[in-house]
Amino acid sequence: MERANFEPFGERLAPARDDRPQSRASKYLLWTGAGLFWSLVGAIVLARAAFFEPGVFDGFSRVASLAKGLIF
Repeated sequence: MERANFEPFGERLAPARDDRPQSRASKYLLWTGAGLFWSLVGAIVLARAAFFEPGVFDGFSRVASLAKGLIF
């Protein structure tokens, strides 16, 4: 009799026999999705760097220093 494998929360682990090779279309779709995701990440980071306003958080530092003065 074969032992069943369980993870710590009691879920039964899938047997190793179910590992089927992925189709070529599935691999291309995975690469396309990952490439699109990282392209969007790069575009967002570059846009944030290009349109960053250094004075945006000045108001917060004023409020933080006021709160620090009240507490300490």
